[in-house]
Amino acid sequence: MRTDRSDPDDLPPPLPLHAHAEEDLRWIRTAIERAGAFTSISGWGEVAVGVTALAAAAIAPSDCTRDRWVAIWLGEALVAAAISIWSAAIKAQRLGVPLFGAPAQRFTLAFATPAAAGVVLTAALVHAHAYALLPGVWLLLYGAAVAGGGAFSVGIVPAMGATFMAVGAAAALTPARFANLWLALGFGLVHVGFGAWIARRHGG
Repeated sequence: MRTDRSDPDDLPPPLPLHAHAEEDLRWIRTAIERAGAFTSISGWGEVAVGVTALAAAAIAPSDCTRDRWVAIWLGEALVAAAISIWSAAIKAQRLGVPLFGAPAQRFTLAFATPAAAGVVLTAALVHAHAYALLPGVWLLLYGAAVAGGGAFSVGIVPAMGATFMAVGAAAALTPARFANLWLALGFGLVHVGFGAWIARRHGG
């Protein structure tokens, strides 16, 4: 009876123990990143966004049908986006987490859909000179974006989104002369309040 046996010299050498450990650590890091929440939202960054919104409300004309009013608030939106991205990048670097990892990608996708709808509706309403509808639309869709993205972030973020939507509903149902008031309350005070909470409870 013949038994085939492999020559020990033909077998591949076993992997070193440290190679197994490194592979396991890579897998664990990937699993944690995919399952984890997007924690790079900067509370202090959101506070800064709120302060710039309060400044915009202070300098914007009380008549929301004027081009200068629209220009100031659109400019504020760009400033707010820049502050949010910059502060999130700094926080991610400080915490040692990837800014564009899997949790951030899910957050961005959920946030971007309502935000894109807001951009299109803004252009349509400005073209139709329906300026009085802008505060409600901005706050409602921004709130929907924050709440959607917040499903992949810390628990307070969806609550912040819901608060924006509540303020937006009030803005949509009140006369246009209150436009700056609702925008200051929403983009200003809500950002400041929730931003300070995030900063205290979630690492800055």
